[in-house]
Amino acid sequence: MGKYIVKRMIYIVLVFFILSFLIFMIYNMLPSDKAAESARAEITANRNLKYEERYEYWQKQYGTNGTKVERYFRWLGVYPYDNGSFNGLLQGNLGTSTKFAKPVTEVLVEPMKNTIFINIFSTFLALGITIPLGIFCAVKRGSKRDVAVQVGTVVGYSLPTFIIAIVFIWLFAVILGWFPVSGMQTAGSLNWSPWRQFWDRMYHMALPLIVMTFSSLGGMTRYVRAAMIEALSMDCIRTARAKGLREKVVIYSHAWRNALLPVITLVIGWFLSIFSGSLMIENIFALNGIGKTYYDALQGNDNEVILALQMFYIALSLFGNLFIDIIYGFVDPRVRVNK
Repeated sequence: MGKYIVKRMIYIVLVFFILSFLIFMIYNMLPSDKAAESARAEITANRNLKYEERYEYWQKQYGTNGTKVERYFRWLGVYPYDNGSFNGLLQGNLGTSTKFAKPVTEVLVEPMKNTIFINIFSTFLALGITIPLGIFCAVKRGSKRDVAVQVGTVVGYSLPTFIIAIVFIWLFAVILGWFPVSGMQTAGSLNWSPWRQFWDRMYHMALPLIVMTFSSLGGMTRYVRAAMIEALSMDCIRTARAKGLREKVVIYSHAWRNALLPVITLVIGWFLSIFSGSLMIENIFALNGIGKTYYDALQGNDNEVILALQMFYIALSLFGNLFIDIIYGFVDPRVRVNK
């Protein structure tokens, strides 16, 4: 397993740099030049300055002079700026946001915290509902309750997330008035105590969490049910029942263990997909998360933020697949890699 992980890490590094090169080149083909914008802003403020001199100065400051390959390696942190310094991705510098006029890392800290919180919370809520419900439907396959759940999951799975969000906002925020329509805090809450601010934020996040959890119930429940039905039809399950084991032992110790492998793929894959932004939910509810930040950066041509988030998504996907493979080995010894 150790050799396999080392090989996969080498593969991850190689793929990461190949994709980073391609994405950097694509975004540098866009008609935007922050050095030219800075030079024009200076010329507007002081007519005595020469545009060519200021443009060359800002190119050196931003590292946008030279060929595109040189700019890529400079952005990566393996090629020096004109002053001889290395200040790129490998040094922890993700660039400066043109919209916020501050380092990208500072721009992404707060949205990253919010997105992590929302996604982890909704994942645990969804798993706490779908796993028991999926197992129950598989064990009671064909019963009226199973049919009712299947009808409900088909409806839930078929509805787009934004439709569910709009319906829930109309019902719980407009009609019942239980939750706010959007936002992350009450106006003037900055003067409140930390504990009251925390509960105010939880109050504002309650409806988005409910929507995210509800949106995932249909697909996840059906997937768990299908995996359990397949596991319950295996020969080893028939043997366990023939030996006289209790039904709970057969279901939870034998069938669930065999059904866990495809479920892991679902859970981690679903988590990675919603983690990479929660784009729809964050924009509908005006939440300060990665998805909304990414959307705003695309609209405002904030390429440094876009590149940083793209690299984050690539790393998340690559390491997520490695994590799935490692978990497979712990769950099912048959897929362990020793060479």
